[in-house]
Amino acid sequence: MTPYSFTYHKATSVEDAIAQLQKLGDEAKWVAGGHSLIPSMKLRLSAPEALIDIQGLDELKTISDGGHEIHIGALSTHRSVETSSLVKGKCPVVAKVASGIGDPQVRNKGTIGGSLAHADPSADYPAIILALGATITVQGPGGSRSISADDFFTGMFDTALEDHELITRVSVPAVGSGAAYAKFGNPASRYAIVGVAAYVEKDVHGTCTLARIAITGAADTVFRASAMEEALVGKPFNEASISAAAGHAPDESDMLSDLSASASYRAHLCSVMAKRALMDC
Repeated sequence: MTPYSFTYHKATSVEDAIAQLQKLGDEAKWVAGGHSLIPSMKLRLSAPEALIDIQGLDELKTISDGGHEIHIGALSTHRSVETSSLVKGKCPVVAKVASGIGDPQVRNKGTIGGSLAHADPSADYPAIILALGATITVQGPGGSRSISADDFFTGMFDTALEDHELITRVSVPAVGSGAAYAKFGNPASRYAIVGVAAYVEKDVHGTCTLARIAITGAADTVFRASAMEEALVGKPFNEASISAAAGHAPDESDMLSDLSASASYRAHLCSVMAKRALMDC
């Protein structure tokens, strides 16, 4: 199918992209990789009157070392995140997540900022970003601000981004171990039917002192599995405690039900994939 007609504009800087969006109005959209927006336009589910191309903003494509964290530019492609020696060395779980997104065409064009801004309830990045407690930096007409991952995802395709705000950077903690992602994916799209990201810290005695578990694909937005987290903290981090914690599955009444999986099956998968992710931790 073909989209409705639109005008094309090219941004020369972050400030220019924001100014153009303000000028063109609410019916304009930024476009980078385009792997979410363009298909919806072709299906005529989305009909922006103008597209502002931000793909040429090289300042948003850098991946840099911030000491205790890694700064990933919003226009970094999934492929560049997957293959970055810095990401693989200091936060390998993020590189692993990137490697499992879509197919080579998607990974070579899709961007981390676009994925987070789109906030698809079955996307992979939101789960690991939430589990790691990452920070998302955005810029708008009023300047820059930082948003905690815990506050960023607010609903289905909905985020804490305000009008005319653009994601510029994602900062993830340098976590060499103790983090993992396990996904039961749709074989065609590779979106998560259920995906579980986990980050665990333990003391010298092997007792779990911190657990952050985030689930994607199961509900209308990514969410923290608080009951599983609470069941782990203060317990020896071993297979027995992991199995017990994974048994605290979300209620199936909160799960999505569609052609890919029923609500009850998704609730079951939450337990299965949580155990796999935690064992990998």
